[in-house]
Amino acid sequence: MTHLVFFCGHAGTGKTTLARRMIGPLMRSSAAPFCLLDKDILYGGYSSAAMTLLTGDPYDRDSPLFLDHLRDPEYRGLIDTARDNLELGVSAIVVAPLSREVRERRLFDHAWLGVGADVTSRVVWVHTSEETAHRRIVERGNPNDAYKLAHWDDYRKRRFVPAGDMAADLLMFDNTAPASQDYEALLAGIL
Repeated sequence: MTHLVFFCGHAGTGKTTLARRMIGPLMRSSAAPFCLLDKDILYGGYSSAAMTLLTGDPYDRDSPLFLDHLRDPEYRGLIDTARDNLELGVSAIVVAPLSREVRERRLFDHAWLGVGADVTSRVVWVHTSEETAHRRIVERGNPNDAYKLAHWDDYRKRRFVPAGDMAADLLMFDNTAPASQDYEALLAGIL
């Protein structure tokens, strides 16, 4: 059995840090190999080159141009890479915001993902308060966040915490100040 685990959420919530913390325990507990597929690592260089050619701003990841024309192909490539690993018997952790896909519940659709029924999929929604996320974004000083910070009022309108039907089957993880029991509960929920 292979596992497909998504770590989703908005910027500054700690998705990557959490995924990196969980990969070892996931491999030990499941006795299965995992790969870690982070959208920013896999597509960061490509997106920088494309946006430099299109706008002169290599760090733009939030303008309408990027969101309307490059976002979806990046995410599709990320999911296709995960699927290829799953077909080789390697479980995958996918790290990306994927907020639109969470809203539309696509990450629970095995046909949309292109994976078989033998794949166990889990979606972790990583969240913190807006203030904590903003502080973390400022502190990390990543140039990819410049647009978010310069247009914070617009960006913050895109932030949400899934609730109701949208949250069904999501593993919600408050990453503000988690304790060891929170990580253990998340591991149990994933496996």
